[in-house]
Amino acid sequence: MVILPKYVYLTKGTGVHREKLASFEAALRDAGMAAYNIVRVSSIFPPRCRIISRARGQKLLTPGQVMFAVVSDNATNEPHRLISASVGLAIPKDPTKYGYLSEYHSSGQREESAGDYAEDLAAQMLATTLGVQFNPDTSYDQRKEIWKISNEIVRTQNITQSAIGNKSGFWTTVVAAAVLITHIPEEQVLEEDSGR
Repeated sequence: MVILPKYVYLTKGTGVHREKLASFEAALRDAGMAAYNIVRVSSIFPPRCRIISRARGQKLLTPGQVMFAVVSDNATNEPHRLISASVGLAIPKDPTKYGYLSEYHSSGQREESAGDYAEDLAAQMLATTLGVQFNPDTSYDQRKEIWKISNEIVRTQNITQSAIGNKSGFWTTVVAAAVLITHIPEEQVLEEDSGR
């Protein structure tokens, strides 16, 4: 049996609680992922997979089902500590080829910077598989221009969640994820076909 995701959606969340596990659960709830049995998978964006909105993606899921996801999470109980979790995405121009998803988490790094770094990681992985030459010591913006010139990468993006550690020392957790949808309920398939 081949499990090949048809859709992916990006989501993120934050949770705070006295207990670390409960803080993680709260972050999953905020991200809309708590009602599923999450299986963490590695970093391949499937060929011909489409990015959809979180709202649309959640309509395709049933509570309790197994959910495949690329997940980045981070937690702290240090008051005022800045943390972030990010998933980067890089998709090739040719939809028959696979792309990359990257997980990245950090402390003391602003949300925009962490997101750029995660996006950079995904783009680097894709660029190396496509044979795009670049100098890893140059800045992200310079490499991004090289990838655009190569006419190979069509889209890069990220989803990032950051938070500052709770001032009372409660656990603060951040989650970012790319949820992969492998099965579409029959009625959803029919709705899609009739909408074309």
